[in-house]
Amino acid sequence: MTSASIKKILVEFNLNGNSTQWTPLNNGLINDTYLVKEDNGEQYILQKINTQVFKNAGILMANIQFTLPILNADDYEQITFLKTRSDKNYLVQNDEFWRMMTFIPNSTTYNTTTNPTTAFEAGRIIGKFHQLLQHSDTTLIEDTLPNFHKLSHRKDEFKQALQNATKEKLNVADKAIKKAQHFITELAHLNTGSLPIRICHNDTKLNNILFSKTSEKALCLIDLDTIMQGFFFYDFGDAIRTIVNTAAEDEQDHSLITFNEALFTSFVDGLASNGPFLSSAEKESLPLGAVFMPFIHGLRALTDYLNNNTYYKVSYENQNLDRCLSLFNFAEKALDRKHYMTRYIKNALG
Repeated sequence: MTSASIKKILVEFNLNGNSTQWTPLNNGLINDTYLVKEDNGEQYILQKINTQVFKNAGILMANIQFTLPILNADDYEQITFLKTRSDKNYLVQNDEFWRMMTFIPNSTTYNTTTNPTTAFEAGRIIGKFHQLLQHSDTTLIEDTLPNFHKLSHRKDEFKQALQNATKEKLNVADKAIKKAQHFITELAHLNTGSLPIRICHNDTKLNNILFSKTSEKALCLIDLDTIMQGFFFYDFGDAIRTIVNTAAEDEQDHSLITFNEALFTSFVDGLASNGPFLSSAEKESLPLGAVFMPFIHGLRALTDYLNNNTYYKVSYENQNLDRCLSLFNFAEKALDRKHYMTRYIKNALG
């Protein structure tokens, strides 16, 4: 983006484009994000939504607009979206979809952690998010990414990618393909028929949780684009894959990939600190959910690799394959601890 283009966008959000600075933030794999600073010290987050991924960004913003007023509590920080000059909470300009939100002062995010307090707080804030939304009408939320975590859908996409991929890619990815086929069979046992449908975040990796720099308290969940209907084990398993594993998502040395039981217990204790809010069936689904979510992300990364990296941002050709193999390795480690997770969840959550 040119400076002139950014300035025009800032003006549309009622800011002075001549008295601001902006810095790209590179954590996200989908959207383009900037930290905006005004001369008076005010800070904002500016994002360009990837409309190749989110085909209907208007629905995305409507979902967020519905949930934000409900996500309001003394121990849950509210995010505010700035209005444009035409009084909308987003801007469409030159076929690009922009939004701007307040930056919560003295806050930070973490990609990984070794700190049990961070793990506890992550569990607490995810539990709080669900507690606040648990009585909301799920039918008022529309899917921004249909079938996002649906195994049958991801399996069909994978099969199509196998048919379309070059022989070279199939050979390079042979190990990952065999692991994917094994997990697809293993996870067929995950029964969702008795699970209540909730409003879920659907992308609760650790760096989508905002923390206070001073108190170490979790403040709120961010990156709300994937708020949709879902099952609680989606948000549980997605958090586990980035909190209990202290390695990077694309780690090539699999000896560094961990299932840290101390961090797992802290996270579950954080969930439990909210009091009871899960059904018996939901609690029973959690251990396999901790296997399901890293696998489904790994399957998506493998499919994207076979499709020539059209979905996730990559910094080198085989990064999606590295992501896939790393995520599958963690899923294997989680599956090995299924009985341990079942025992601890039963003790902590009842």
